Amino acid sequence: MAQSTSIEWTDSTWNPVTGCSKISSGCTNCYAERIAFRLKAMGNPSYANGFTVTLHEELLKLPLKWKKPHTIFVNSMSDLFHEDIPEEFIMRVFDVMHKADWHRYQILTKRSRRMLEMSSRLHWMPHIWMGVTVEEQEYIYRIEHLQQINSSVKFLSLEPLLGPITNIPLNGIDWVIVGGESGPKSRPIKKDWVLDIRDQCQDNRVPFFFKQWGGINKKKAGRVLEGRTWDEIPSLLSSPQLI
Repeated sequence: MAQSTSIEWTDSTWNPVTGCSKISSGCTNCYAERIAFRLKAMGNPSYANGFTVTLHEELLKLPLKWKKPHTIFVNSMSDLFHEDIPEEFIMRVFDVMHKADWHRYQILTKRSRRMLEMSSRLHWMPHIWMGVTVEEQEYIYRIEHLQQINSSVKFLSLEPLLGPITNIPLNGIDWVIVGGESGPKSRPIKKDWVLDIRDQCQDNRVPFFFKQWGGINKKKAGRVLEGRTWDEIPSLLSSPQLI
């Protein structure tokens, strides 16, 4: 069966690669790194290398075995466009997504330059969504890279949101997810930052999803903004055959 997840904007994860390395401010307190070392300590064979980039051939074809349609976050424990992942392996991941086309796939990267460089060699079928993480204004160029590729659905993950992000280039962007950092060393998020992003989305008619306030106890902090939860999603995602 599919590997379920508590991530609010997806329902399953698939990790043909695990491990990553830090490239920007949002990586400082990486949740995946914490989980990877915990799983290594528990003796999980997939994390014998800790958080070093590791290819998992044995997991490559998993989506083909999941007969029930799912929305799948690809490489929640890595970054598919990490420089240590061979291009040939990335192509094989895409090949599996092409074959298991009853699922919907969500890919998220901070390595937008490599994503853009490879884009013309990738087959962007409608059920493969591509997103970039932008945690501060400094990294807004990742959105500009995303806007140049041919994926049918493009989305932004502004998480962990570490500062205000103004004048977001939302042309061609189909979805924006915002969230605060969680965990023992989490950095604070400000309501004004979130409201400004929400307003930018509303002005541009882009679905806005507020994931969490975060903090040490993210469940207690919750995800209510201005008296309600914001669970807007692109209309394609709400297709009844997917859960």
